[in-house]
Amino acid sequence: MVSNLNAVVLSVVVPCYNEEQSLDDLFTRLISVLNSLHLTYEIICIDDGSRDNTLKRLIEYHRANSAIKVVNFSRNFGKEIALTAGIEYARGEAIIPIDADLQDPPELIKDLILKWQEGYDVVYAKRRSRRGESWLKRKTASAFYRTIGKMSPVPIPSDTGDFRLMDRRVVEALKLLPERHRFMKGLFAWVGFKQTAIEYDRPPRFQGETKWNYWQLWNFALDGITSFSSLPLKVWSYIGLLISVLAFLYATFLILRTLIFGIDVPGYASIMVVTLFLGGVQLVSLGVIGEYLSRVHDEVKRRPLYIVRDCYGFEKEANQHQK
Repeated sequence: MVSNLNAVVLSVVVPCYNEEQSLDDLFTRLISVLNSLHLTYEIICIDDGSRDNTLKRLIEYHRANSAIKVVNFSRNFGKEIALTAGIEYARGEAIIPIDADLQDPPELIKDLILKWQEGYDVVYAKRRSRRGESWLKRKTASAFYRTIGKMSPVPIPSDTGDFRLMDRRVVEALKLLPERHRFMKGLFAWVGFKQTAIEYDRPPRFQGETKWNYWQLWNFALDGITSFSSLPLKVWSYIGLLISVLAFLYATFLILRTLIFGIDVPGYASIMVVTLFLGGVQLVSLGVIGEYLSRVHDEVKRRPLYIVRDCYGFEKEANQHQK
């Protein structure tokens, strides 16, 4: 699987946003595991506009260990974009994205490598349990995966995050996908290839607090659904058709009743109920259309996914870079 002996075999991609407290334990465990594999490796850390001393600490680690490389964004672009950048900068024959909060155990990398050596192109880590998360978050996550699994034509594994191993062929395929709104779990599934899973119990966050609130998770779910399913648009088309048919039938009934029994003054309450109901349906359908239209608007602007302020540890370091 390795093209030449001097190639980097394994690239570990670590998106970082305000992870100063976790870095010492992350690198201690991660480097210990990587050294035990006896493979050439690199660790690519993307500082996604951190407001604490994350960047400073990452640069210190780079100076102490040249295998640690740093990409510093000009501002916060979000985890999905940071992950995309890390994958594009990675040179390894296999690439492993991993969270900096140690909820993805670095010790599991050995199992991922073994499956890769068996011939699998993608080995994803499936969560058997999610310790340290609230009941509400577990239930909403489960509901999201069930929903998108039924709506998307592409099977997206449930209870699976970004923690996985991908062969270089998979990464090259991912780099061909240019969309702005990037639901990476869906993109990993969309490219296909030979995939398998290993299960693990996800530990609670090691340090600090999660960067995701419920509003951000809701928007993340919308990105996933709109990126991989047009079903919401079809549903409202069918609802509109159904309401039109019902309205035509009701209008026919009123005409016949008037012809047979004469003019009857309808009740004010029924008129208001029908008017408000139809108005609500129209507003909701416009909202669904607007969600898709806003994403089309973002795509046609063709702005770069991210802008890099500076890099540390790469052969061609640049003060500014964009993709």
